[in-house]
Amino acid sequence: MRTKSDNPTPGAAAAATAATASSDLDSFDPVLLLLRFLPYSFLRPPRTRLRLPSSVVLPSPMTVFSLLLLTYFAVVSGLVYDVIVEPPGIGSTQDPATGTVRPIVFLPGRVNGQYIIEGLSSGFMFLLGGFGLIFMDLAVDRHRARSTRLSFAMFGISAVVIAYLMIMLFIRIKIPGYLW
Repeated sequence: MRTKSDNPTPGAAAAATAATASSDLDSFDPVLLLLRFLPYSFLRPPRTRLRLPSSVVLPSPMTVFSLLLLTYFAVVSGLVYDVIVEPPGIGSTQDPATGTVRPIVFLPGRVNGQYIIEGLSSGFMFLLGGFGLIFMDLAVDRHRARSTRLSFAMFGISAVVIAYLMIMLFIRIKIPGYLW
């Protein structure tokens, strides 16, 4: 027996038939038409009513955003590379003039290698640029005070500019003579 929601009204059925007929005529590809209708001629999707248990509470949007941001930072920082290859935190080189050992943060000349601090600083700069874009988006909201919008816009623009300049500096340190 069909439920009330499964029994369409005559007007709705005619509109649905007309909409499907017009969308069917939009494509002349016989393979697409075959793939669109053949499986549904003998398969019917089950009517399931899945619900979350009452003990499960969905996380807040800010929690989800924070987890995604942390995951993004881990991916762009090269955390997987750092775990697999286990590079040193920073490197060192000997100064030819004085003979003292100087620490270096960027592994020069190797695009496919990095020190741990190099990856973390690059990931932080990418996050700074992303936060700048978020703050510039918040600056467009007309429901905020003008001073707040101006502060958001100034911080957003400066964060994006600083992140861009620092990433370009990192690339020039990493690959000398690149983009000159």
